[in-house]
Amino acid sequence: MKLVQIGAGNIGRSFIGQLFSKAGWDVVFIDVDTKIIDELNKKNEYRVVIKDKNPKTIIVKNVRGVDAVNLENVVEEISTADLVSTSVGKKALPDIMRPIALGLIKRKEIYLDKPLDIIICENMKDAASFFEKSLKKYLPDNYPFENLVGLVETSIGKMVPIMSEKDKQKDPLLVYAEAYNTLIVDKKGFKCPIPDIPEIEAKENMKAWVDRKLFIHNLGHAVLAYISFAFEKGYTYVWEAAEDKEIYEATKFAMWESGNALILEYPSDFNKKNMLLHIDDLLDRFKNRSLGDTLYRVGRDLFRKLSPDDRLVGAVKLCGEHHIFPSFILLGIASAFFFKATDEKGRMFKNDTKFFEELKTKGLKKMIADVCGFHEEGLVLFIEDLYRKIEKKIPLKTFLFYLKDFTK
Repeated sequence: MKLVQIGAGNIGRSFIGQLFSKAGWDVVFIDVDTKIIDELNKKNEYRVVIKDKNPKTIIVKNVRGVDAVNLENVVEEISTADLVSTSVGKKALPDIMRPIALGLIKRKEIYLDKPLDIIICENMKDAASFFEKSLKKYLPDNYPFENLVGLVETSIGKMVPIMSEKDKQKDPLLVYAEAYNTLIVDKKGFKCPIPDIPEIEAKENMKAWVDRKLFIHNLGHAVLAYISFAFEKGYTYVWEAAEDKEIYEATKFAMWESGNALILEYPSDFNKKNMLLHIDDLLDRFKNRSLGDTLYRVGRDLFRKLSPDDRLVGAVKLCGEHHIFPSFILLGIASAFFFKATDEKGRMFKNDTKFFEELKTKGLKKMIADVCGFHEEGLVLFIEDLYRKIEKKIPLKTFLFYLKDFTK
């Protein structure tokens, strides 16, 4: 069995490649990074170091690489694959559509009616629709897309630790990973049998699991980062904030507000027990010092992360639909207006500099409306009140005490 993994980056190598290699598949990586491709073909294996309480090294075997620039070879590999997966990032997706489409055309010439599934490991909304629309631009009008192509959306919860440049230079193929190794996939997206791999969990209602990732995992990261900065804790890393009892508690309350709304929205998928287990597991993983993840990374890009359908405001809307008042999520939003984290070189994220320039000229109320899309007077006043209290240096433990009353 052959998996063609388009994208030999962190997720491609530390997660997808090692998962399928472990199950006995041959894994072919396609990438533009010729250094990585050359090393894969030279060694036919690479190391994944699991950064956890019990560190271990996995040797991923039966791998090789193909230079993405060599279109003929790429098309050949895709046309003869048993499965294709992608992990290239949103910006690079348009570049891979033509090669995949040409591979599908050639595959039909070889196998006639044998379908091919594409597992989409990309952090984007409506990924399957995007792929279908993009691929059809390069396929003949009479190509039987619905019969021959399975587009499988995923929810990627695996966190990839930060690697130093020194480690990368020492071994270009080396990747770090956390122990978590579950790949959630859309059961309905497959045209072929789902790979019999224990770590792959196929779900009937994929939207529920995509929402869980956004409104629990991504929300938790953001709230953790924003509260840390608003209350001037002086932390740099996610693990530092997660080990702070007050920040931990506030973040858990926010995650639970969202989790409670998800239970009501998707009662067939979630319940109190499995949601609390998931939240506790995530918070425990946030404490993993070996991940080296920064508050800057998980909090930056305020225009996007405070936008109407993203992790925080989207969760507030969902809570509203189920008559849950999300006081701790709103504390996270108010705290975001204090988030001025910098990278290792002391620079703020470019768009965040613009965010604070606009905040200065427009004022808080206008920013809440323009960025978050909140116009309900009650919500806006609540966020403004939280912001003013944070400005007055009221301690976090005071917020924990009085906001709990709103969540009852």
